[in-house]
Amino acid sequence: MTHAAAATVTPIPSQPTPLGLLLREWRAARRMSQMDLALEAGVSTRHLSCVETGKAQPSRELLARLADTLDMPLRERNALLVAAGYAPRYSEATLATPAMAPVRQAIDFIIGQQEPYPALVMNRRWDVVRINRATARIVNLARGGMPRHNNILRQVFDPEDMRPVMGNWESLAGDLICHLHNELAATPLDQGLRTLLDDVLAYPGVPARWRSRDPDAYPLPLCTTVFAGGALDGEGDPLRFFSTITTFGSARDVTVEELRIECMFPADERTAERCKALAADSPA
Repeated sequence: MTHAAAATVTPIPSQPTPLGLLLREWRAARRMSQMDLALEAGVSTRHLSCVETGKAQPSRELLARLADTLDMPLRERNALLVAAGYAPRYSEATLATPAMAPVRQAIDFIIGQQEPYPALVMNRRWDVVRINRATARIVNLARGGMPRHNNILRQVFDPEDMRPVMGNWESLAGDLICHLHNELAATPLDQGLRTLLDDVLAYPGVPARWRSRDPDAYPLPLCTTVFAGGALDGEGDPLRFFSTITTFGSARDVTVEELRIECMFPADERTAERCKALAADSPA
């Protein structure tokens, strides 16, 4: 009598779910193993593995602990919740909504108080949201008109925009590209930042070494900007500024968390006096 050979079944390995892919991406960005994340978040490695493969449904509380451990921004926390089948937790209102009136007032106060020196407000992708009058005065003087782009990085890197009037272009652009590389490393799933990086690196004259992130490189503590073009050429030395960045602490709204207010201060007495003179000569 013959017997049919028993069929051999090879188990199919579990595949990560969309939630699992997110967690893996963030673990990789933070250089954490599954065990590292589990230990710091106070969950068993087995349970975390089951969450990543979809065998276990995480609670909102567990997702919050994982997000805290991974230091995820509010936008990415919402994405984590949605991937797990929950509604987003954090609102994302535009600055024009009535609920944002206190935020608008705070922004307007900060950039207004910065007069006669420049100040501007950017979002997470370096798009300009607001500027004060001093910014418009100095940019118009240096370039002979307002920038062609509404994005700071595109302004600085485009040879047909602000780049020709930046007296310290290579130093400034190198510092900004370092910031962008680091932001993308911190938020690896942000396709908008990745597109921005690719676009600015494609402009002519950008050093090849800037195409790769140097993990040992850090932006300078203070960003220095030198305006040296247009009508400034006939006035002697360029205008020199250093910048500080302000963010909203403990924000509970995605839009507010992502806002950055850059205030520029004169780096020498001549720049300070020239800014005051420009303000005095401008219409009220």
